[in-house]
Amino acid sequence: MAFVTAAKIEAISQAKDPKKAIIDAVGDLSKESVLWDLVLVGTHIRSEMTKGGIIRPKENVAEDAYQGKAGVILKFGEGVDNIWNLQVGDWIAYSIKDGMSVTINDTPCRLIPYEKIRMKVTDPNMVF
Repeated sequence: MAFVTAAKIEAISQAKDPKKAIIDAVGDLSKESVLWDLVLVGTHIRSEMTKGGIIRPKENVAEDAYQGKAGVILKFGEGVDNIWNLQVGDWIAYSIKDGMSVTINDTPCRLIPYEKIRMKVTDPNMVF
């Protein structure tokens, strides 16, 4: 299991813009290479506060790092044939069993084969 810091999880779960929070937390990837047909995805951490105003326990929030099924595309592998015209910054849904869990700069991510992306979503909160 990859190591993820509680501070990063908390910051992402409290962010008004979770996409920006994930991208900022991972940092600059311009000098990094994703190989083959893999897509690097930053795992979505659901908001600490539910729409009904209930504050989720920290343990429940942290579990999203391992059980989250939605994320933001951070980088495409060099061998990806992008037939669906996905873009860096798009929210996608995937099965956790199809991706390798990795931590980049203490931020939960997954490397997912392109063909294992299940859907593009406008709101990552609709998937869990």
